[in-house]
Amino acid sequence: MGCERIVKEFETASLSFILNLYGENHPYYLRFKALNSPKPHEVEAGKGLLNSIKTEIEKGWLTTVKGLVSAEIFTDFLETAEYLLEQKYKDPAAVIIGSTLEEHLRQLCRKNNIAVDEQKKLKSIPKRADTLNNELASVGIYNKLDQKNVTAWLDLRNKAAHGHYSEYGQEQVENLLRGVTEFMTRNNI
Repeated sequence: MGCERIVKEFETASLSFILNLYGENHPYYLRFKALNSPKPHEVEAGKGLLNSIKTEIEKGWLTTVKGLVSAEIFTDFLETAEYLLEQKYKDPAAVIIGSTLEEHLRQLCRKNNIAVDEQKKLKSIPKRADTLNNELASVGIYNKLDQKNVTAWLDLRNKAAHGHYSEYGQEQVENLLRGVTEFMTRNNI
């Protein structure tokens, strides 16, 4: 009975890890999920899958070319925003940071098979950033605290984009830059 419990704990923890790392449609997840008995050969097969994942992580194979290119572009935008902040141009900096965040949310949705467009009057239109934020949080891509932060950041960006410059200050935009940079690092594409 004790051995069976240990195998179930191994199976549950491994499935959770693989699901969070790759998603539910990845071959590693599907193969591991198909293992369904505590027989030694099934445990060895599970260990083999985990060793393959370990190799991919160690060799950096999880990083996609698209993710690298996006990260480079996003870094350029955020560096531009940082420069603008140093020059005391908080308003364009806020718009750039917020727009970069919105595109990052779209990329996260695509990565996790969440539609970024919706049909309205027979036309496909992009979903609003707050909708993407809610959908990403609702499926567990990030937690509720991140969701609330993203909501606040998007609000600040909207104030800047719509000319409500007196409703926020330089320090808030500096905090926006730090927060968005950290969020994007933790929730990479």
